[in-house]
Amino acid sequence: MIRFFRKYHRLLAVTVSLPLISTVLTGMGYTIFDEWFHQERFAHLLMEIHTMEIIGLDEIFPVLNGLGLVGLLVTGLTMTGLFRKRRSV
Repeated sequence: MIRFFRKYHRLLAVTVSLPLISTVLTGMGYTIFDEWFHQERFAHLLMEIHTMEIIGLDEIFPVLNGLGLVGLLVTGLTMTGLFRKRRSV
């Protein structure tokens, strides 16, 4: 059973990593350029990339990111063995 979850966890991790890295880096960049350097134009561009508004995915992108993270959490927690029944000795 763990092999099954490991297979899907690995697949999800590869698939979800690029959008999540993009979300994290643009979110941090937005804060840095807007709050620290007061570069509103560049910060606005980063926010468009952050929400994927730049390619028209602004309505579905957060949902896809969330579903990917939930999938990673479920498969990752299942592999830890926290939910296995303990055998009495």
